[in-house]
Amino acid sequence: MQRYLSANWIYPVTSGPIANGVLEVSPEGEILNVYTQEQAAEKRIENVEKFEGVLVPGFVNTHCHLELSHLYGKIPEQTGLPAFVREIVAQRAADDEVVIAAMEAADRQMYENGIVAVGDISNVPLSKSVKQNSPLYYHTFVELFGFNRPSQPIIEEGVKIRDGYWPLNASVVPHAPYSVSPELFQLIEKNTRSQDILSIHNQETAAENEFFERGTGDFEAMYQRMGVPKAAAHGTGENAIHYHLPQMPVNRTLLVHNTFTCQADVDFALAQHKDLYWCLCPNANVYIENNLPEVTLFMQPQVKVTLGTDSLASNHQLSILAEMQTLQQRKRIAFDELLNWATINGAIFLGVEQQFGSFDIGKKPGVNLVDLSESKIIKSNHVKRLI
Repeated sequence: MQRYLSANWIYPVTSGPIANGVLEVSPEGEILNVYTQEQAAEKRIENVEKFEGVLVPGFVNTHCHLELSHLYGKIPEQTGLPAFVREIVAQRAADDEVVIAAMEAADRQMYENGIVAVGDISNVPLSKSVKQNSPLYYHTFVELFGFNRPSQPIIEEGVKIRDGYWPLNASVVPHAPYSVSPELFQLIEKNTRSQDILSIHNQETAAENEFFERGTGDFEAMYQRMGVPKAAAHGTGENAIHYHLPQMPVNRTLLVHNTFTCQADVDFALAQHKDLYWCLCPNANVYIENNLPEVTLFMQPQVKVTLGTDSLASNHQLSILAEMQTLQQRKRIAFDELLNWATINGAIFLGVEQQFGSFDIGKKPGVNLVDLSESKIIKSNHVKRLI
């Protein structure tokens, strides 16, 4: 039998909020109707479940690293990205059983926190069984690295991993500008299919821009420690986004973090690539760099923003509502704007907007109860998942 759910406000997302509205939901979770308070009264709907708070669709997490879940609490905070990367490399190795158990727990945590769909970074095929057995939708980004070694073996292994995720959706993507050579970019483009969506870490630290502009700084030191020579791309006078974005395929692409992106970078990106999304992961930015992007740059009408949690190596929880709360508290972003970023924008980027992202009739988006004040301030990052 269908359920009738009501709260102080219902946020369909693709239309305005409804005070004391009623959601009609099938046993399978499909949205059958969205009623105003008056319409529900006219229909004399009975057995309405009433809640204090607001009802919103399930959240979409467009950037996660499930494979790093076993590193929860192991890496110090606010060390800066180069030091964080060193710690990941030093501590990542673990038995498969340990890694899988941590991924299963992280997957459950996302479900409990009202997340319905995830864009997940993977370097190995280990997460496939977790994703196949999860109630969440996953798109896997098989992330490739390589600046000073032959690119052909890298792309061959990446394509093998990507194809091994079938029947789950997956694509091969570059990790970051400082870790991918022009040759590897070319091979990624050659192996990108028309249906693929892409992702790349962008301008996560000031050192990344410095390395491309002047060829100096923390990334130069990291290259030296690894015995990797600098390339012609390092020290060109132009920052990281000028290096990688012209080499990206034309497919829908997610730029992740953007912590040190400026207005000129946004203008360049919009002119360079016609199908861009910008993912903000504020709690990870604070954890690693103790910094946040200049969020107002991304509030132009032509800029499409999504939200991500990053990994449990760089976050205290996997909660999109917690990311929304941080942006509201520290950047004063309105709840309605944040909700678009957390739901429909992410669903469109992942290509699953026919099922997720809003309370449109016919979708099965999940239903979350959120505690919101009368002035639309997120009072708690606790989510009650109703469906």
